[in-house]
Amino acid sequence: MNTANIIDGEASVTAVAHAAMARTPDPRLRRLVAAFVDHMHALIREVDLTEAEFETVLKFVTDIGQQTNDVHNEVVLAADVLGISTLVALRNNPQNQGQSAAALLGPFWRAASPLCANGESIARCDMPGTTMEVSGQVRGVDGAPLAGAKVDVWQASPVGLYENQDEQQPSMNLRGYFITGPDGRYSFRTVRPAGYPVPTHGAVGVLLRLQERHCMRPAHVHFMVSHPGCKTLITQVFADDCEHLGSDVSFGVTKPLVGQFVHHAPGGKDKADGGSGYYTLNYDFVLEQGASCFPEAPIK
Repeated sequence: MNTANIIDGEASVTAVAHAAMARTPDPRLRRLVAAFVDHMHALIREVDLTEAEFETVLKFVTDIGQQTNDVHNEVVLAADVLGISTLVALRNNPQNQGQSAAALLGPFWRAASPLCANGESIARCDMPGTTMEVSGQVRGVDGAPLAGAKVDVWQASPVGLYENQDEQQPSMNLRGYFITGPDGRYSFRTVRPAGYPVPTHGAVGVLLRLQERHCMRPAHVHFMVSHPGCKTLITQVFADDCEHLGSDVSFGVTKPLVGQFVHHAPGGKDKADGGSGYYTLNYDFVLEQGASCFPEAPIK
């Protein structure tokens, strides 16, 4: 009888677990799981995890899974508020060639948003709030404009809700994608988004309350920019005058992603601004060479 891998005490558990997993054929999977085991076992020893605390951790993981469905993704939300999503995005998207800064995807992107003509509005119903005009250019790292780039955009409403959260908004409101012209430029009209609280009805909300953290994100517009032969860029552009820039609950704000939301006085040319003026945002994107691939949508 082979007794080499029989547990003879707490100190032997990690080594025996590694031995059991050492035959994993996929080298990347073998490395990832081995590192996970190392770090988790070390954490348990470092904090002297109790059985009651272990039960709480398992319940949290179970809850975020059970609270994830077609219209709400608690798993992505948990990764966001723990800083995991931003760390992965920054480590995998350096800016050493002048490419644009990436950001976390977030839990609200939907695939198959409608195609819009440049200059068209993504507001699909009458909405309160101030008009905003967004434009820019998509270029490669060599500076050449990229014609035919896809610029997918989505945002919260002026009351801080995405359309899948709000029965008052039609499907795909404040979502759409645009194709750049020969000069690599895109443009669209929208309403200025508001900052908003992340959903707190689930396990993530419990965690935030226990940590005495607020649940707010600063106002922003999401972008997913792609072009054949280029790495898909997932990012966000934040309002420069938002009060939560320095305390984003999802840790998504980096300096290059703070855009200038410029306010223009009422009565400008051809502006139906209702006396409140309008905003403009100009933001260019630089894509690096790579594979044009897309994430799995966190909601349907």
